[in-house]
Amino acid sequence: MVIHESAEDYLESILILQEQLGQVRSIDIVNRLGYSKPSVSIAMKKLRESGYISMAGDGTITLNDSGMEIASKIYGRHKMITRLFEHLGVSPEQAAIDACKVEHDLSNETFAKITEFVEKTFQE
Repeated sequence: MVIHESAEDYLESILILQEQLGQVRSIDIVNRLGYSKPSVSIAMKKLRESGYISMAGDGTITLNDSGMEIASKIYGRHKMITRLFEHLGVSPEQAAIDACKVEHDLSNETFAKITEFVEKTFQE
């Protein structure tokens, strides 16, 4: 199944917010991503209808297994690419911004080679 970059960003944000806050509501996503409330509401509806998230009656958002799989993959890519950029001398803030731009578009082959390189070269 093909999932769009924006959906990946939403799922990744839900995962990050769950780690930070314990529970996630739409307003948390609005605040993190800077999107409008209606845009986030529409996106949450689409993600729910696609089976990636569940929403409780109190508005709490939870990643379903398929959503967690995608979010974990994208967030893992983000962390690894950020780490590479930081080791290249890029500031942590800029490294994270640039990683967001790259994480969705790399092939699995290229990402595997980046991971292999970073783990071999920068053992910490």
